[in-house]
Order: sequence, then structure tokens, then C-alpha cells
Amino acid sequence: MAKKTTSLAGLSGLVYSTDAGRHCPECSQPLGSCICKQSVVPEGDGIARVRRESKGRGGKTVTTISGVPLPETELKELASALKRRCGTGGALKDGVIEIQGDHVQLLIDELTKRGFKAKKSGG
Repeated sequence: MAKKTTSLAGLSGLVYSTDAGRHCPECSQPLGSCICKQSVVPEGDGIARVRRESKGRGGKTVTTISGVPLPETELKELASALKRRCGTGGALKDGVIEIQGDHVQLLIDELTKRGFKAKKSGG
């Protein structure tokens, strides 16, 4: 079977292939096996900041964790483990882990147990 490739005029690199579908413009790998976002560790001081928030959330309390120095895939695994530990739902948005409810002290203890430097942030 012949392999078709398409590239945009003026841009270098593979954009689409009938073999693997869409490709990442930075690493030229198929999107399913892209290595760009996996190896990027967020910059910061390496301290996980845990805070309780309720503004803009319809009065519902959410505990957020920011500044965790992990790549995207490991951050997803950590978020999932923390949600299970608290027994609640949550999300991972732009490198910030959100856990439903007020679980500040429980999360600080859990992060410290896992080897992270964690501290309470905010009021």
C-alpha cells in the first residue's frame, strides 16, 4: 500500500500520514506516541502548594495543588491516586490538580509521604 504524506507549503516536516494519522509538529512523532509533552517538567521551586478555594465555583470548595515538579503523564497518575485517597472526584487542569472538597491537611500529609515538599498556601 502506498503511503501518502501531506505537508503545508512553506512549513517543513510531516503533517499527516495515512500510516499513522496526525503528527506532532515539534517531534514529528504520531500524536499517540508524542514525546514532547511527556518530558516537559514545569519550572518552579519544587514545592507543591496546597490551597482551599471556593471563589468562582458556586460556593463549592475545591482543594488545589500547584507546583508539583512532574511531567504530564506522571502528574495524571498522581492526581488519580490523590483522588482515590480522598474518595472524591477532581480534575487536572493546566498542571494544577483540583480535588473536590476540603482536604488540605490530608493532601499535604500524602504528598509528604510520597517524597514531595508540600506546604499550605493561602488562608
